Amino acid sequence: MSDSSVDSSKRTWLIASTCAGAAGGVAVAVPFVSTFAPSERAKAAGAAVEVDISGIKPGEKVTVEWRGKPVWIIRRTPEQVQTLKKTEGQVADPNSDRKAYPTPAYAKNQHRSIKPEFFVGVGICSHLGCSPSDKFVTGAQPSLPDDWNGGFLCPCHGSTFDLAGRVFKNKPAPDNLEVPPHMYLSDTRILIGEDKKA
Repeated sequence: MSDSSVDSSKRTWLIASTCAGAAGGVAVAVPFVSTFAPSERAKAAGAAVEVDISGIKPGEKVTVEWRGKPVWIIRRTPEQVQTLKKTEGQVADPNSDRKAYPTPAYAKNQHRSIKPEFFVGVGICSHLGCSPSDKFVTGAQPSLPDDWNGGFLCPCHGSTFDLAGRVFKNKPAPDNLEVPPHMYLSDTRILIGEDKKA
């Protein structure tokens, strides 16, 4: 055997083992890298949610899930919309100026919504993440003031919110309820999770 035949056989084995090692490395790397891609479930969890609001009667609330959060859609009665003027001086952030939950520009108003009749808000208290209870009935009730105009009570630590999700002054919750990005696709359909500016 000559030196050139030994070198060529070593070279062949070296090339073959390098190729096999590289192929094995790719075979291991592909499944590993694919674990970083979001699952179909994760993609769906972040997707916008389309909701038919035609069946919601005045004074009713429906809850849908968006990004793992409960989103409330409330069709307020004309009387409930009027109570928002009464609570204006009692709430901590009437114009939704705080930045913890940036409020979309179209919801920086007294009723915190695009249309005064409908409120769209995330049903999670800004204090410790509890879900407030509906307290739509007006008047004196346990844990509520005698002049209660309707809204929400967080049972964990007593934070109260009006029917626009605005937190009352001197309560543990530091901010209003979050208003998610949303838009009307028609008079009867809302898309939660996207808006025209997104």
